[in-house]
Amino acid sequence: MSQSERGNFASKLGIILATAGSAVGLGNVWRFPYMTGENGGAVFILIYLFCVLLLGIPCMISEFIIGRHAQSNTARAYRKMSGGTAWTLIGYMGVLTGFLITGYYAVVSGWCLHYIWASLLGHLEGDPAYFQQYFSDFSQHPGKPIFWLVVIMLLTYLIVEHGVQKGIERASKVLMPTLFILLLIIVVASCLLPGAGKGIEFLLKPDWDSLNSDVFLSALGQSFYSLSIAMGCICTYASYFSRQTNLANSAIQIGVIDSVVAILAGLMIFPAAFSVGVSPDSGPSLIFITLPNVFQQAFSAMPLVGYIISMLFYALLTLAALTSLMSLVEVSTAFCQEEMHISRRAATLLVVSTASVIGVFCSLSLGGYDGLQLLGMSLFDIFDFVTGQIFLPVVGFLTCIFIGWFVPHKVVRDEFTNWGTLRGRFFHLYLFLVKYVCPLCILFIFLHQFGLI
Repeated sequence: MSQSERGNFASKLGIILATAGSAVGLGNVWRFPYMTGENGGAVFILIYLFCVLLLGIPCMISEFIIGRHAQSNTARAYRKMSGGTAWTLIGYMGVLTGFLITGYYAVVSGWCLHYIWASLLGHLEGDPAYFQQYFSDFSQHPGKPIFWLVVIMLLTYLIVEHGVQKGIERASKVLMPTLFILLLIIVVASCLLPGAGKGIEFLLKPDWDSLNSDVFLSALGQSFYSLSIAMGCICTYASYFSRQTNLANSAIQIGVIDSVVAILAGLMIFPAAFSVGVSPDSGPSLIFITLPNVFQQAFSAMPLVGYIISMLFYALLTLAALTSLMSLVEVSTAFCQEEMHISRRAATLLVVSTASVIGVFCSLSLGGYDGLQLLGMSLFDIFDFVTGQIFLPVVGFLTCIFIGWFVPHKVVRDEFTNWGTLRGRFFHLYLFLVKYVCPLCILFIFLHQFGLI
């Protein structure tokens, strides 16, 4: 299949918004705030930003280089770059990782969509115990979460099957600005609440006494996951880049957008939480259990405003989830289209259908079905554990080793400098980070997750 048949991004803005949309997802709007709350606030944010520069951007550039150089799906890209050696397996592992993540990620994405509907119907009203019971009853229901999963996957299919320019790029140009507008509206509303200053201070004034090795390693891990590294998304999107795209500048711009969204998500949540006395370390339940109660209490004097803010918040979550689902589905779609020699529409339908089946079983496993439990874990948790704590670090580590030690430096330099048309002032710094710093950092993340350091 020629590059013209594969499609290209039509503009620099399209490249930035689509790739940033891949990175900006529930990891920013859901995971980042509760990780920040659990790890000391401003100190965690500072270490996180440092880690984005140290780890995230060099890893992203590495995937950009592989994707654009090969101009093919992630699996074939590693095969081309490695000459068909065992390094090819990294590409297949990246595609598999993205596909498995799509399945269980769609479950949470469906939850977000449902909560928009629940907000519209006025179901998100009650005491803290009500919100906990509401989420438990919904997430464990055998049918309701599956319905919303199918809806969000159908929306994803309708975007991706239209191709790179008419589907992904066009949607990104609408979804990403909308996401930012919603985010800013909720941030302003949250920061204007009485007592919100304590939440702002929590995010902006570092408490150095809370700094320890766990904070550093947690920030390192969050920077890695937040940027969609090692799941095939970055590499696949890079295969649609033109030869004129400045890879280093694009990575920096995407890293900045991703970090700004994450920090704004904190400013959206913590001022409101502090205003009603909710602990900042509420954990993963923050979004679906704690926050509905926070919005209800914070805007109790203005119930209509609270109703609107709650609805906008879950619309924001859904947009963030959708932009990431688009990129995850595209990874497997490009693979199926090129390796199986089928049309884009057929490839997209195949990917969405099979990923939805995985999502159905993951959703059902949360309802306590014995056949969908293993070692005391639900199928949902198993997929999350295997992809997040094993596959992502391993693929990221091997990609750095591959680019830093196996691929000829001339090939890497040519891509980095657009074949000599750019100065490439930071090339040697990039190469040093990819050869030494990034692999060691990823190794630390991996060992820390298993309690080995």
